[in-house]
Amino acid sequence: MEIAELVKAQRTYFETDATKDVAFRVAALTRLRQEILRREKQLLHALQEDLGKAPAEGYMTEVGMVLDELGYLIKHTPRWAKRRRVRTPFAQFPARSFVLKEPYGVALIMAPWNYPFQLTLEPLCGALAAGNCAVVKPSAYAPATSAAIADLLSACFPQEYVAVVQGGREQNSRLLEQKFDYIFFTGGITVGKLVMQSAARSLTPVSLELGGKSPCIVDATADLRLAAKRIAFGKLLNAGQTCVAPDYVLAQHSIKAELVRLLREEMAAMLGEHPERNPEYPAIINDKHFQRLQGLIRSAGVEPSTAPDRRIAPVVLPDVCEQDPVMGEELFGPILPVLGFDRVADAVRFVKSRPRPLALYLFTKDAGVQRAVLHSVSFGGGCVNDTIIHLATHHMGFGGVGDSGMGSYHGRRSFDTFTHEKSIVSKALWLDLPFRYHPYTEKKERMVRRFLK
Repeated sequence: MEIAELVKAQRTYFETDATKDVAFRVAALTRLRQEILRREKQLLHALQEDLGKAPAEGYMTEVGMVLDELGYLIKHTPRWAKRRRVRTPFAQFPARSFVLKEPYGVALIMAPWNYPFQLTLEPLCGALAAGNCAVVKPSAYAPATSAAIADLLSACFPQEYVAVVQGGREQNSRLLEQKFDYIFFTGGITVGKLVMQSAARSLTPVSLELGGKSPCIVDATADLRLAAKRIAFGKLLNAGQTCVAPDYVLAQHSIKAELVRLLREEMAAMLGEHPERNPEYPAIINDKHFQRLQGLIRSAGVEPSTAPDRRIAPVVLPDVCEQDPVMGEELFGPILPVLGFDRVADAVRFVKSRPRPLALYLFTKDAGVQRAVLHSVSFGGGCVNDTIIHLATHHMGFGGVGDSGMGSYHGRRSFDTFTHEKSIVSKALWLDLPFRYHPYTEKKERMVRRFLK
């Protein structure tokens, strides 16, 4: 089906109000969850084919997270979708006030390649829980997973309800020419700006899940061994191809050398002496990014250790400065620059002088330092004394701020993102207070002032 026809068919189906029924939504989410469980091995194999992810990592960071999200949405959607009574101002007496939840309509979900299953399905789950139809566009850079998603969703839903459009830039452009009721985009800042420009033509609301250089601040009070282990975990996950990976470390000068030693030690403990030969260590997505990362490593005076299947050994770079190429762009690979600072205030100034990041990680035992950093620096979300895990919860939203994005999702936030709230006042007929009507008199004005002050 042509893209324009597909969007038209979904809009026609949405207008039947079938998707607004809460039982229908829960049944759709349940069907999707059951089909994912049935196809788990195929999905994990697709992730391994595209990114070299070991099944354990593929389940932990992608399939398992989606299954967990689905279970949570299935349980809570009936309550979230209910009409909510609210208080009515006395000036509007007699009346009842309430909020009705309604889906936006036809949503477009555009996903990236780095977590191709999770970052496609999680927003889709929120869209379906809220009662929308959806067109899903997985990344062409992860073709095996894209095809697996298409097979999965076509087995669960008719195209007029949920459809997958596969392809590259041409398909992206044609999708953005259509009128959608909501667009959810995950990807880079440059394309995010193009998505927002396209959405502006039809005043379509958007969520933009972008990225940026996420800092990791380590002060002299930190538990260095544990800090190194948890930073290494965050950097090595998906070979650094994670939007919230620690992009660079700011370490207090007094502990910088020891932290660098421990980081290298922990990475070796996790992946062995030759990580590029470890079959459970993910590969770089394609040759273009593989060559880009090698160039960045060489720009720091280090020769990269690589394997023919596009695996690059992680490298810690302690001798870089702010002007070096590795500090000029989001790395999206297993490269970890480490810069020094004297006082925590210096680290805070450094981070605040750059675009607001998607994540920030702080390692310290000092409660005062925690308060100072968390309240002074603007960022999407993050952790104290850990990395990455703040996104793996139903109870907090995940999203960026400023250059790192807008809007959030996960758990209740996913439902809310794809939901419009209609505010309703239902006025009684048995009494009609006259003071709001012309002609206005001093007595009417006094009554208005009694209510509104």
